[in-house]
Amino acid sequence: MADGMAGDGTGVTRREMVSGAVAFAGMAAMPGLAAAKGGDPLDTHDALGLAELVRKRQVSASELLDAAIGRAEALNPRFNFMAQKHYDYGRKAIAAGLPEGPFRGVPWLLKDLNTYIAGLPTENGSRFYRGYRPEVTSELVKRIEKAGFVIFGKTCVPEMGLTGTTENKLTGDTRNPWNPAHIAGGSSGGAAVAVALGVLPAAHATDGGGSIRIPASCCGLFGLKPSRGRVPMGPPRTEGWGGLSVHHAVTRSVRDSAAILDATQGPEPGSRYSAPTPSESFLSQVGKAPGKLRIALMLDAPAGSPVDPECIEAARKAARLCESLGHHVEEAAPKLDMAAMGAASFVLIASNVAADMLDRAKATGIPIGPEVLEAITLAFVAYGQKTTGMDFARANNTLQAAALTMARFMADYDVILSPTLAAPPLELGRINLSPGVDFEQWGARTAAFSPFTQIENMTGQPAMSMPLAMSSSGLPVGVMFVGRYGDEALLFRLAGQIEASVPWKDRRPAL
Repeated sequence: MADGMAGDGTGVTRREMVSGAVAFAGMAAMPGLAAAKGGDPLDTHDALGLAELVRKRQVSASELLDAAIGRAEALNPRFNFMAQKHYDYGRKAIAAGLPEGPFRGVPWLLKDLNTYIAGLPTENGSRFYRGYRPEVTSELVKRIEKAGFVIFGKTCVPEMGLTGTTENKLTGDTRNPWNPAHIAGGSSGGAAVAVALGVLPAAHATDGGGSIRIPASCCGLFGLKPSRGRVPMGPPRTEGWGGLSVHHAVTRSVRDSAAILDATQGPEPGSRYSAPTPSESFLSQVGKAPGKLRIALMLDAPAGSPVDPECIEAARKAARLCESLGHHVEEAAPKLDMAAMGAASFVLIASNVAADMLDRAKATGIPIGPEVLEAITLAFVAYGQKTTGMDFARANNTLQAAALTMARFMADYDVILSPTLAAPPLELGRINLSPGVDFEQWGARTAAFSPFTQIENMTGQPAMSMPLAMSSSGLPVGVMFVGRYGDEALLFRLAGQIEASVPWKDRRPAL
């Protein structure tokens, strides 16, 4: 086989693999970092731990940034998680002086989807947005930087975040660190891969139908989707997909997730709603006992599609763990009309996608078509153009009714426990946006893979995927816990208890 040809079945050339390995090995020899204090901090510390090292001057922000960049350069050729490289932006932020926030000096990656730094590209995983440079900076970015994070790039997404795998025609396929032939999940797949590979301990993610929890499950991470209105979405608008979408992060540790939410949560100017203000910090909840919880164990997919036995067993094992911790668990599930709810969410998403694509076409003069958009995205646009204002109002009403049904169900339960996904990570090419199948087949495949995660976006509730199992084939399998609207605090108490009982911090993909 010629030197320039792929040799591992991943589409990566042997030359890229060799150069990446050399860069990775060279990074470890950086003075003041890998040789310091018991090993490389990127391997031994979470984000709060790294910030503590910076505060104690045991490592500098520049050394951490250079180490993260070194790892990104070494590993991206094989796993393809970097959409944008803003290395100079990060270096300039350090040179200008970082704020004294809880994450001062810790490297950070933004998701390349509707999250803006004025003047820097945001391409949304789409050829249609190639070179797009917004004029505004997102409120979330301002809060992230105020917390002391150092932004040095953006991570890969599927086009417009529309599916549960990170494959697109702009940047290519993002690959699972545990097995590069499989998906990393989506739409925050690039973020999850970067964290799972140890490039950094936490990264920005968003969730409009499971896009934090799906990649967290696929890559073996902790991923919490906050309540609707908890984290700012704007500007230029303060709501995503009619309230389905939210921002937060994928992390290795529970406490990082809690502290990041403390740093970013709260109403933004002009927002039409916000989640209830917590009485205490989320970080303070991680070490607290949750008390005896009433947990509903939901093993069947809400719409009745099959669930892989390994995913069911992962949820059952988590239920047994919860019982051993003193909680009461019983099989129960809310009665939801998933067909009506799915149709309603599709109306909201398609309407928003169509409006955005038509506005982009008007602004650029570029016609909408297969030269700039993928097949499934085009189908969303076509459907969205046919929806009416009454369709949108009825869809909104359907999802509000579903939220009331869930609230009534959760009057009897503190938490719902279920598999995160209905199967371990799929092989690449199964649910991408140009799949070679019609839209109905694609929708059926996607819904069958992630039937549990969409409900919480429709009802606004917080939910978290925890990395509690591995498949027989060596791929991560997540377990999901759903809380009442506005009560992330309880989820963090439970997550902290579980993490202490069955820690996963040392479970990493073999590179």
